[in-house]
Amino acid sequence: MKTNIFKFKILLLVALMFISCEKDFLDDPQPTASVADVVIFGSRAGAEALLSGIQRNFRRQFTRTDAGGVYSLYFARTVKGNDFIQNSWYNFDYDNDNREPNYTRTIFNWEFPYYLINQANTLINGVEASSLSDIDKTELIAQGKALRGFFYFQLAMEFQHTYTYDSSLPAPPIYTELSLEGKPMSTLEQIYDQIVSDLTDAVAGLGDSRLGKSYVNQQVANGILARVYQVIENWPGAEAAARAAYGGDVSSVLDASTYDDGFDDISNIEWIWGSPQTNDQSNFFYIAPHAFTDHFNDGYFGTYVNREFAELFSDDDVRNLFDNTYGGGPNDWFHLTTTKFTFKFDSDMPLMRTAEMILIEAEAKFKQGDPTAHDLLFELQSNRDVNAVKSTNTGNDLYEEILVERRKELYAELGVEWFDAKRLRRGIPRTANHRLINSDLEPDDKKFFLKVPQKEIDANDNIDESVNDGR
Repeated sequence: MKTNIFKFKILLLVALMFISCEKDFLDDPQPTASVADVVIFGSRAGAEALLSGIQRNFRRQFTRTDAGGVYSLYFARTVKGNDFIQNSWYNFDYDNDNREPNYTRTIFNWEFPYYLINQANTLINGVEASSLSDIDKTELIAQGKALRGFFYFQLAMEFQHTYTYDSSLPAPPIYTELSLEGKPMSTLEQIYDQIVSDLTDAVAGLGDSRLGKSYVNQQVANGILARVYQVIENWPGAEAAARAAYGGDVSSVLDASTYDDGFDDISNIEWIWGSPQTNDQSNFFYIAPHAFTDHFNDGYFGTYVNREFAELFSDDDVRNLFDNTYGGGPNDWFHLTTTKFTFKFDSDMPLMRTAEMILIEAEAKFKQGDPTAHDLLFELQSNRDVNAVKSTNTGNDLYEEILVERRKELYAELGVEWFDAKRLRRGIPRTANHRLINSDLEPDDKKFFLKVPQKEIDANDNIDESVNDGR
């Protein structure tokens, strides 16, 4: 009989996470397979230790260099686009040829989110059944739901067309409780309903406080929800959530002087959410984008910049961090690199920044016909370039300007070019000095999503080979 991917020793998993993250419990160790729920969920500190383990797994070394943590999901999206050129790990992603049922990208992008969803469910279910106070329950469950919603969002983006293409299409299974039985595929509508439900519950249950910037608070939950609303085109919701995520005061949440500091410090005022690294808990050479885009410290030296993308930046733009490191000519794929990211074993990784939320708000305002969208866009532009001049663009030209600004602001951080092309049902043609020029993405291209892993088909009684028909 088949066994679902979730069929493993739940207590062992929880115990290992718990003990690895709360060193005080090592003073009186118990057999790892027998740590009782009462130990973990008998106090807020115990539940927070489990939560710390979940956060640590965001940045873990899951299987290999291009299949590590959340950063691997994001960086694979970056190199699938036109703005960057890849020549090391992630090469199959760069070629947009890494989607078959037995391929690393397909397996990792399925198993890693479900691994974290399972941990979030462990937290949610355990807290619900505990004797913790109502206040503690509300906050801890809200954090668990935010994380669960975040990872279901990754699955929805990676394993089907975008929501507006056809919301009735099959999507990954939904688990809200620990389960030893594989569930059938859901639909895009169902999985997005679950995502929105989780995130709105999280926003309602969380406040501003948190244990650190790697943890979720109301600000982070709103930021995730803003991204989701972009995809399903709930523009009033996207505007409100994005504004709540950054606070609404542009001048107080941007610091252009830090843009060239290496994007390796989670304490930066512009970072809403990130994954911190320390030398004693480092991901070493797994760290993306830092280990790939930095050509001056010891890394892979594997990522280069499309010259047409670099030409979008004015000379005075603080984000213009491109360098002709190797002396190649304009048509050489190694012509340009970027110094945006500094690679060290303790380089922190950004997950969400204020500028992204400002630009989501600007896009949402535009989509609702609000003329202040242009003013908000220019607030960001003039922060990044003191000599910026407000454009005269209107209509579709203004919308394209907003989308270009997203690429300029967020490059190599979270795959923004791919994310926008997929949700807006656009293609990504390869241009200029690309190393591979036959890997274009057409609008609604099937290469925007992955096939269901063979391992899941083999293990789940409710999913068979036909799930990949036409994919």
